[in-house]
Amino acid sequence: TLLCFCDSTPPSSGPSTLFPQTVELRGFIKALGKGKIFYQDKEEVVLWMNTVGPYHNRQETYKYFSLPFCVGSKKSISHYHETLGEALQGVELEFSGLDIKFKDDVMPATYCEIDLDKEKRDAFVYAIKNHYWYQMYIDDLPIWGIVGEADENGEDYYLWTYKKLEIGFNGNRIVDVNLTSEGKVKLVPNTKIQMSYSVKWKKSDVKFEDRFDKYLDPSFFQHRIHWFSIFNSFMMVIFLVGLVSMILMRTLRKDYARYSKEEEMDDMDRDLGDEYGWKQVHGDVFRPSSHPLIFSSLIGSGCQIFAVSLIVIIVAMIEDLYTERGSMLSTAIFVYAATSPVNGYFGGSLYARQGGRRWIKQMFIGAFLIPAMVCGTAFFINFIAIYYHASRAIPFGTMVAVCCICFFVILPLNLVGTILGRNLSGQPNFPCRVNAVPRPIPEKKWFMEPAVIVCLGGILPFGSIFIEMYFIFTSFWAYKIYYVYGFMMLVLVILCIVTVCVTIVCTYFLLNAEDYRWQWTSFLSAASTAIYVYMYSFYYYFFKTKMYGLFQTSFYFGYMAVFSTALGIMCGAIGYMGTSAFVRKIYTNVKID
Repeated sequence: TLLCFCDSTPPSSGPSTLFPQTVELRGFIKALGKGKIFYQDKEEVVLWMNTVGPYHNRQETYKYFSLPFCVGSKKSISHYHETLGEALQGVELEFSGLDIKFKDDVMPATYCEIDLDKEKRDAFVYAIKNHYWYQMYIDDLPIWGIVGEADENGEDYYLWTYKKLEIGFNGNRIVDVNLTSEGKVKLVPNTKIQMSYSVKWKKSDVKFEDRFDKYLDPSFFQHRIHWFSIFNSFMMVIFLVGLVSMILMRTLRKDYARYSKEEEMDDMDRDLGDEYGWKQVHGDVFRPSSHPLIFSSLIGSGCQIFAVSLIVIIVAMIEDLYTERGSMLSTAIFVYAATSPVNGYFGGSLYARQGGRRWIKQMFIGAFLIPAMVCGTAFFINFIAIYYHASRAIPFGTMVAVCCICFFVILPLNLVGTILGRNLSGQPNFPCRVNAVPRPIPEKKWFMEPAVIVCLGGILPFGSIFIEMYFIFTSFWAYKIYYVYGFMMLVLVILCIVTVCVTIVCTYFLLNAEDYRWQWTSFLSAASTAIYVYMYSFYYYFFKTKMYGLFQTSFYFGYMAVFSTALGIMCGAIGYMGTSAFVRKIYTNVKID
């Protein structure tokens, strides 16, 4: 007997020794739904078959009936996608054909028969060798089971043929579903295998609103290490903010005193004096950055990503998005489209302040920068998914829907934001006049070069989030559901503070070396966090997972590249905005002739 949806204590022996991570399926919830509110006695309850795939490759899933399972005798219901998020996540709901009625027990009964020829046996053997598991839904509650198992010698293979369903109800609502797989039958070619099931209804004290609690894993997400990492990052923030405040305040006070003293000198003394520091580049510090069109588009996109992250986390804290199938992805897409004016406002206003004239081109690049990156990666992986006949292959209709969102929602809203940005904050009101001729940049020590600052700038921001990265990666790439969004909000705040502090310090030392190329340096020094996150993803892949195969590997590294790049753009925009306020502040307070 194999209990496919079991409690938190794994058995010491039995099938789990052949499939040691089976019990962790309890922690996985790929997508959930709210379910039907009330059932009448003997009302039909639909058992949906979703997907089947190898355990170690979470994203490599196929339609349940891609394996030669048979269908029950009850009239079929066509599969469907409820939401855009479901379609993008590869949810493939198909009717099982099993006759289940609310509070109506079903004694063990055969529902279909498999005529096992050599081709079908080979398909089942391949699935068992690769530890295939399948997912089903009853009232949008997920159930998982294993296709079969091999003997100790790996010579004979067995199929689980009996599905024993235990459904808990509270009043007229379904609150609990368990599956026990029994009936181990050896796979022998040219034989018939009978598939059977039974249904047992039992009263439960679980409240309907609490029925998803059993899928959560508090021992993992609320472990002391998680709390310690948050505390550690918080202490790092306090130390860093205190250090930055002490260094900059004391240093700037000395700078202001020195510059005030210089103002009292006559021209001869000033010429003979030792002039150095950030004041000397006041005529170039607000010079437009190189490639302002790309730069302003990146800043606008980063501001939008930050807005999306903040809103989605707040929504996830208020609403349990994990209780709805595909809701997190659908929410993210909706929020991203709705926050397009943020992109246009910050990108368009920055481009106008830097004297850009091709604002329409900038608007298009800003609007489609992130969608093009995501869709380009998805398009590439989609070819591999189609080749594998995987359920992750995005349907053509879904592609059209995403393109329509880009052209008819994101682009117009971005245009509105760009127009508002150019008109409300597009005037270059800098505290210092920009010189007509650029000042030559003096030589400086190697560690003050922008390239070195960029490489080192991302270490501290990454250090403040890398523990949280482990929990996020595990929830997405392994069988856990992330639900502690309060932690994520704290980490986002910590990341912003650390990023701003680091970029301010880097920019101060750069300007003090009389190098006024601070715009790209502040952006890239914060954005280099993405490099460290992507490097960490390699470590996670090789040492924390057992993924294999072209499809899963391409999916992992492709979307990790998208995630890392988006995170880098967001950190870069945060770093630039904080540094820009700092630069404007220090040059406003100093007296310039």
